[in-house]
Amino acid sequence: MAHGHNGSVRAIALVGAAGTGKTTLLEAMLFASGTLPRQGEVGTTSVGDASPEARQRGQSVELNVAGFTFMGDRYALIDAPGSTEFSAAGDLALPAVDLAVIVADPQPGRAALLAPVFKELERLGVPRAVFVNKIDQARGTLDEVLAALAPVSAAPLVARQIPLVEGEHVTGFVDLALERAFVYRPGQPSERIDLPAEIASLEAQARFHMLEQLADYDDALMEQLLSDLTPSQDEVFADLMAEMNQGQIVPVFFGSALNGWGVRRLLKALRHETPEVERAAERLGLTGPCAYAFKTSYAGQAGKLTYARVMGGELHDGEELTASDGQHGRAGGLLALTGAATKKIDRAAPGEVAAIAKIEAAHPGEVISMDGKPRRPRLTRSQAPALYALSVAAKDRKDDVRLSSALARLAEEDPALHVVLDPETQETLLTGQGEAHLQVTLERLRRRFGLEVAQARPKISYRESIRKGVTQRGRHKKQTGGHGQFGDVVLEIRPGPRGSGLTFSQRITGGVVPRQWIPAVEQGVRDALERGPLGFPVTDVEVVLIDGSHHSVDSSEMAFRAAGRLAMSEALPQCAPYLLEPVEKLLIHAPSASTSKITQAVSARRGQIMGFQPREGWAGWDEIEVGLPRSERLDLIAELRGLTQGLGTFTAQFDHMAELTGRAAEEIAKRAAA
Repeated sequence: MAHGHNGSVRAIALVGAAGTGKTTLLEAMLFASGTLPRQGEVGTTSVGDASPEARQRGQSVELNVAGFTFMGDRYALIDAPGSTEFSAAGDLALPAVDLAVIVADPQPGRAALLAPVFKELERLGVPRAVFVNKIDQARGTLDEVLAALAPVSAAPLVARQIPLVEGEHVTGFVDLALERAFVYRPGQPSERIDLPAEIASLEAQARFHMLEQLADYDDALMEQLLSDLTPSQDEVFADLMAEMNQGQIVPVFFGSALNGWGVRRLLKALRHETPEVERAAERLGLTGPCAYAFKTSYAGQAGKLTYARVMGGELHDGEELTASDGQHGRAGGLLALTGAATKKIDRAAPGEVAAIAKIEAAHPGEVISMDGKPRRPRLTRSQAPALYALSVAAKDRKDDVRLSSALARLAEEDPALHVVLDPETQETLLTGQGEAHLQVTLERLRRRFGLEVAQARPKISYRESIRKGVTQRGRHKKQTGGHGQFGDVVLEIRPGPRGSGLTFSQRITGGVVPRQWIPAVEQGVRDALERGPLGFPVTDVEVVLIDGSHHSVDSSEMAFRAAGRLAMSEALPQCAPYLLEPVEKLLIHAPSASTSKITQAVSARRGQIMGFQPREGWAGWDEIEVGLPRSERLDLIAELRGLTQGLGTFTAQFDHMAELTGRAAEEIAKRAAA
């Protein structure tokens, strides 16, 4: 059973839903390997989740990276946040890992929470295994857990172990590949025991079922089984490794990370079966000496740090590097990572994950080359849609520039965080995956940059339009010393088609308004439309200049602009103005069991269900098409997650403007007037 190690470092991602114990498993693996003298407690003394924001919440809010050595082989662990609000932090790292361990809860009812994790790994082609954690808290059987997990995985789940049970408690396991039994020992490696006679028949059935699953992809093994021949142990392990690496099967292990149960057995399986870094480089389409960047952070005096996985050769401190866009820079330091702790190193071996200092041109999802040849990865990034937004501003105006710089840095660190300036409301909008996501960002602003920020719900870009038309004269006449000002226009104003904006034309005869000043009249009309009688920009209006007069001396561009503005300002209140609100088209993705609840929630928010259909490629999920006012979408994600165990998500885009009436319109107009 040679494990095929060639001196490179293997990278393994720990992924799964929030609360499954990924960071606890990280601690357990570091302790089992001898990297830590004792296993830390998540939220207080753990290597992972060391930031104040993570410890305050008791969950991962950023990526954790730690290296270790086990039985002479070196590994890099990448612990990805499980919460949907923070999961984007791990998405960019997944393409570069050799294998992902999906940490699952033993409760069958929580199996559906892993659907997004499975789908993303399948999309990327990353080999994967499942570790059913907290087996000491299981209320059902392992078969029930596997049956619940099966629909969320495109590849069949292959149980590598069966539990040993005394009463209602799991006390150990049988390794089906090794055909050996082990019992758990608190704080120690599991102890091998003779296979209990009462479980021998069950073990034989489970092992044969495992071999049948492997034989689906191996004709030689199928022939052996049909001929009642027993394959050798080496053949079984070779099949397990090959079929997992090709994504044909997903092996399943179980244990308790908190107690250390099953952790060393998992490590030994990973040691033998995790592919080498060359497979990850091949998936990314990368050849030659380079490093795939997946995270950026700014660390005090060290400046910008780029977390990257080295491929195709060694990376040395001080080496000349080339970014994907061709820009050059020199590695200003190499750091090995163990959670928040770093250690300077002179070189990083192939497969190693290291932080590279002061490479300003490097960005997550891109490639840094060591041979001067720019490279780009062969992958499509899964962009996280903006689901929640806050309007932010520095409490002290003198901090405006500092706030802009700090937000830009945080957005570079977090791929799901974006900072945009709304051109209509002139607000700085911070967008992300939910309220908790943005609150963590504001806490980082205070802690790292000393900035206090005022926050508010984003303003909605309402519009006004009109129901009826009028004809209105606008005369601007002003006499001062010297030349005066005179402009006189008559405008015909009427409603225009929805979405037409302003349509301006003229039917002037006899030169009563000289042609050179007609554009000024139009500009005056546009000035008046910037704020209508209800307090918002006016749209969908047709204006025709039909008459007017001028003075040979006192008329001017300024005077006719003022006359046009005056005519429109006086006319609009007479045109029965009404409010328009932006309506967006949403595509909501959620488990089918939640569809009826979601449609009710959308209707309660004045939304319209346009239709729904099964989500392509997602068994048991629906795609719901919705028309929803933007004002009702601002906090929709919180309710949607509450209805879907945190799984629901959506994309939104502007669709049209719709009339808003009733008490809601009155309240909005009152606020605008105030």
